[in-house]
Formats: sequence, structure tokens, C-alpha cells
Amino acid sequence: QVQLVESGGGVVQPGGSLRLSCGVSRSSESINAMGWYRQAPGKQRELVAGLITSGRTTYADSVKGRFTISRDNNKNTMYLQMNSLKPEDTAVYYCYAEIKVPGATFLYWGQGTPVIVSS
Repeated sequence: QVQLVESGGGVVQPGGSLRLSCGVSRSSESINAMGWYRQAPGKQRELVAGLITSGRTTYADSVKGRFTISRDNNKNTMYLQMNSLKPEDTAVYYCYAEIKVPGATFLYWGQGTPVIVSS
């Protein structure tokens, strides 16, 4: 079992910054991929940023150049640095971790942290 705990959400003005954190309850060696999704009111959950063990990253077009995903293996923590925030970034942000074992893939989610971008 893996537990993920997000923190860092809140209310920020347009143009501001926030850094989300996702603490993971197990060593990063067993995690194949991690990342962040978000879900805005009335919309489907969408991938914001992803990070695989090789270090390759992927971003939604809407956040490229503004958001940065990173991971600190020593702290078993993943981060999402969000700059130049826009009202359309308002959503609940969820971190996830994908673990692959022979014959199976497991996906774990955090509880979500809200981000509100408003003046």
C-alpha cells in the first residue's frame, strides 16, 4: 500500500505562484511514474504534469513554461512549482504514483489540494 499526501494549495492572485508538495509513503525506487492531475468544477480530470523514473517529464500544453514538476528522492516528495497562475488554473490538484510489479500495475492517488486563482 502507498499513501500520498498533498499540501501547498490555497488562494492566490492571478500572476502569483504556489508550490504543491506530495509526500509518498514508500521509497521512490519502486515507483515507475508520478505526476499531477487536476479537476476543475464541472470538468473532467486532466493530466497537468508527469515524471517517469528516467527523469523524462511531460506537461499539458496549457501549463508549459509556467509549471515545473520535480522530485526529491531523499525526502520521498514530489513538487509542482506553479508560476504565472491564471484563473483557469483553479482546480483541485491530485498527485498520483504508478507502481509496476511483474504482471500488475497499481495506481495510487492523494486526497487532493485545492488551488484557487482569483483577484
